[in-house]
Parts: sequence; C-alpha cells; structure tokens
Amino acid sequence: MAITLDQTIGQKQRSWLASILGGQTFWVLIAVILACIFLSMTTDSFATSKNIYNITRNVTFVAIIALGMTLVIITGGIDLSVGSVLCLCSMVLAVVMHAGYSIEVGIAASVGVALLVGAFNGLLIAYLGFPPFVVTLGMLSIARSLAMVASNNTVVFQFGPDHDKLLALGGGAWLFGIANPVLYMVVLALLTGFVLRWTKFGRYVFAIGGNEHAATLTGVPVQRIKVIVYMISALSAGVAGIIQTGWLGAVTTNIGAGMELQVIAAAVIGGANLAGGVGTAFGALIGAALIEVIRNSLGLLGINAFWQGSFIGGAIVLAVLFDRIRNLRRDE
Repeated sequence: MAITLDQTIGQKQRSWLASILGGQTFWVLIAVILACIFLSMTTDSFATSKNIYNITRNVTFVAIIALGMTLVIITGGIDLSVGSVLCLCSMVLAVVMHAGYSIEVGIAASVGVALLVGAFNGLLIAYLGFPPFVVTLGMLSIARSLAMVASNNTVVFQFGPDHDKLLALGGGAWLFGIANPVLYMVVLALLTGFVLRWTKFGRYVFAIGGNEHAATLTGVPVQRIKVIVYMISALSAGVAGIIQTGWLGAVTTNIGAGMELQVIAAAVIGGANLAGGVGTAFGALIGAALIEVIRNSLGLLGINAFWQGSFIGGAIVLAVLFDRIRNLRRDE
C-alpha cells in the first residue's frame, strides 16, 4: 500500500518526539527543572539573584571539562586525569605570570601543557594499546605531582603585571551582567555540539564508539582521532583551569581534586554511554547542572554536605541502569 506524504511527515514527527521523550537528557532536564521549582518553593534563598548567579558560575567548570569528557566517552574511553590536569595548567599559568610574563604568555604556556598531556595520553592509548583507565590514572598522579614541583607546593596568588586582567577574565561579567565563565561555557558547548553533529570528525568519533573494528575497516583514522579526542579532553581541563584561576584569584595544589568524578558523572547523567557511541554536548551541560543543583540544595535544606557524594553516585547508577534497561528493550 502506498504511503502518502502526510503519513510520512506524521511518522517523522512521531519519531522525532519519541526520540526526545526516550532520551535520558530530556528526563534529566525535567529533573533539574522540578528540583529548581521545589527549592524555590521550600527555601527563601534559592531563587535569589545572588544564588542563581553562583549556581550558573559554579556549574561552568565541571560543564566545560564534561564537554571534552563526553567526546572521550563516546569513543569508548575514559579520562581520569582531568582534575589533575586542571591543577597543573592552573599552576603553570600562575607561575608563569608570577614570574612577570604577560597573561598571553601564561595562557599559551597553560594551553601548551594541556595539549602535551592530552597527546601523551592519546599516543599511549591509541598507538601502544594501553587501557585508558591505566594511562589516565597514572597521569592523574603525574600531573598533580608536576604542579607541586612547579610551585614548590605553595599557594600562588600574585599574577604579575597582568594580575587584574586575569581576575577580570575569570571573575568578570562583561555582557549583560552574565558571569564570564557562563559565556565561555555556552560558546564551547555550541562549538562542541556543532562538531559532533555536523562535521566529519564528529561522525568519526561516534563511529569509533559504535564499533571500532568496523570504523577501521571503513577507513576511519581511528588512532589519530583518539589522540585528538584525548587532547581535546585535556584542553577542556586546561581552559577550565585558566578560568577558575581568574575566578578564585589564587591557585593551590589541591585545586581540582576529585573533580574527575564529578565530570564523568555529569557526562553519564547527561546521557553519555560508558560503552561508547552515545553522548551530546547539551547532555553534558544538563548533567553538570543537576550536580550543581544537588550540591547547592544540600546546604539550603540543612542536609549534611557529606551526602553529596551519595546523591551523585546514586544518580550515576540510576543513569547507567536506565540506559541498560533501554538497551535491553531495544534488543528485544
């Protein structure tokens, strides 16, 4: 029986709606909205402009790194070193500027270190076949150790002649009173989303995560793409480190400690599949937003902050469980 144009359009519309409703990101977004409504009704301080400003600014650091982490997870990998890489890049920026160099030189040095670390991780994983978990776990320790060596394990809070420029870069609000880190996050999310959706590189990333062997047989430069992906992950950590240094106005060697767990949680909660092949830039932002709302709500509701890890860990388990159930239904 012939299918009319109206029926075809109707099927596409239903398919589009079903894909949205069936996506994990959509339901996490609903959870964030409901949590915000609940906290606005039950507390007097959640919906204040100051608290909203703090939430949006705090979420950016995890979200920016989660964008890079999402690419790694889509390829079926993992990067446990991002928290330490953030620390190392922040410290390199601080030490270089403290020595009297300009902010441009400091940022260039910080970005260069991030790309070097990412390339090192990627080469070991892609060309030598090392497990991503092992390589990045080792780099987690190495990067933080190098940060301690670079600063002699001291706090750096003077950034030379461009001190004020750095503080304005990370702590200012240049456009409509929106915190600068939020603007950076939005721009980077749009760029990441565009790359994943509309470029050959993005298609290669998904192909590797979907079936690496098949991707290799079809001519995808798997090894090169993996190296680039890990460089992007380290770069995202470096960028977050630069911004966070300007926001905090000081760098210590414990900055970014444990951040890798929050970043991975943000990506997974936002819909990235640890088995590879699935993930979005928007999902990374939504996952990071949920984590920050949870963190912020604990204090407002008078709940011990030590429960934060339990809530985040539980959210990860639920996200993986729902994804597993969805895959089983699809297989049936």
